[in-house]
This record gives sequence, structure tokens and C-alpha cells, in this order.
Amino acid sequence: MSELASLTTAWYDTHARDLPWRAPDVGAWPVLVSEFMLQQTPVVRVLPVWREWVARWPAPADLALEESGEAIRAWGRLGYPRRAMRLHACATALVERHGGEVPRRLDQMLALPGVGDYTARAVLAFAYGQRHPVVDTNVRRVAARAVTGAPDAGAATTPADLALVESLLPAADAAAARASAAFMELGAVLCTARTPRCETCPLRAHCKWRATGAALPEGPSRKPQRYAGTDRQVRGLLLAVLRHATGPVARPALDVVWADAVQRERALASLLADGLVVPHGERYALPGTPEPAQPV
Repeated sequence: MSELASLTTAWYDTHARDLPWRAPDVGAWPVLVSEFMLQQTPVVRVLPVWREWVARWPAPADLALEESGEAIRAWGRLGYPRRAMRLHACATALVERHGGEVPRRLDQMLALPGVGDYTARAVLAFAYGQRHPVVDTNVRRVAARAVTGAPDAGAATTPADLALVESLLPAADAAAARASAAFMELGAVLCTARTPRCETCPLRAHCKWRATGAALPEGPSRKPQRYAGTDRQVRGLLLAVLRHATGPVARPALDVVWADAVQRERALASLLADGLVVPHGERYALPGTPEPAQPV
């Protein structure tokens, strides 16, 4: 085991956050759900929604039996709701291709809808204890600082990032998977982008960036995405109306959520194009929403 992995894993064994998808018997499907939800979303927001999902849909087959609109409805305000549709499509593919089980091979994981390079490796490492370089923003930052002396990594994961992180992993599968989780946790809670807590970091005596004494660059390393006033906000407001409706919704109920008619129409058109909303004549609904029963 590399010294960086050994030190980080020892720290993780004592200081890791108690997150439910890290429980040893949680299963691969709940881990996969957590990885979908944690993309661009803080842990504190994911926790209650994840608990609701795994209680309602404890296996891929349970979710696959539902309409995709129910996944969108249950996604709530996590943001980026296309992830809900992709997770529903992933559950359907797991049932059709793998008997409702999450596969153990990287090529099979990568072939699933909505599963990219990071998610595939993360599930195989954290659910099945396999040796894979699991490289997100936090891990890239830890590796950049500790190994190369740079204050941060680049904007996107590269093959060089994967090779660097893999070189830090122990040879044994279980130890490598534990180290992958440890590197990620270190970047999330100590080696953060703007306020690193170097004085309590287990790698402080080995970190090349700390040894340089260089300060962080001025301003954020990545420009934060604006939300207020964007089409994303308008899409969220429109979806909120449809999530709480029991049937298709007429246009006036959507018009009141945003004053700018041009932006509102653009946001609605994008939801329709993404398949997150479907038309019912002059009304709109989440996919699979039934028409209300007519009185007799």
C-alpha cells in the first residue's frame, strides 16, 4: 500500500462520516442510487431523498415497474431531474439485461443508461470492493495537491488523472476500494477547494503543495453555476407544479410560476424535448400521469 493511501485510510477509519450507503450490507442497488443522486448535489440534500427511494424501490425491478414520471416526482428538488429518468432507464436495463442485479463487470456497467466512467467505477469499488481508480473532483484535488504540488486539478478528469490515482491504490482489491473511499472523503471534508484544513490533514507531512507554501489562487478554481433567474430555475418551478398535481395541468397553472413568457415557454419546450413533461392536448403532465376519472 502506498504511504498516501495508508495514511488516508487510517484517517478514514476513524473520521469517515456515517452515511447509510456506506453500510457493509447495503447492497449494490442502493449504492448505485446514491451515486446518481450525489452528482452535483450535496450529501445533506441527498440523504432524505435516498432513504425514501430505497424504501420505496429496494430493488431495480421495483422502480422499473413504475412509470418514469413517478421517478421524476420522487426526485423532488434534487435538481438536474434528467438524472431521475436515467436512473429509471438504468433500472429497466438492469431487469432486462442482468436479471435485476447490478453487474460486476466494468464494461457491463458502462453500457447501462446514465452510467458514466466515474459512476461505473464508484459502484464497483464501493458495492463490490473492486480495485478501480474512482476519480471525482475531490479525489483529483487531493492527488493534485499531494502528488504534483498543484493547488487544484483541471476542469475535467483526464486519463492522466486515472493513472495517477490508480498508482496510489493498494494492490489488494478490498484495500484499494477502502482507499478510494478515503481519498474521496478527505477531499470532501478536509482538502476542500477554498478552505483546506491542512493542520488536521493526515497527508500534511507529505503534501507537495503544502511544502511549496503557495497560496490558493484568487477566486474559485471553477466558476460557480448561477441558478437564480436561469432557465434551470424556471424548469424547476414548472416541474414543481406537475409533481404536486394528480392529473394533467392546464396552461394557466403553469403561466403563474414565471412572469417572463418567452423564458417560460423556452423552459417548457426544453422539458418537453427532454421527455420530463408530456402534453395532454392543451395540458401537461409528468410521463405516465393518468387522466383523472370522469364522473358518471
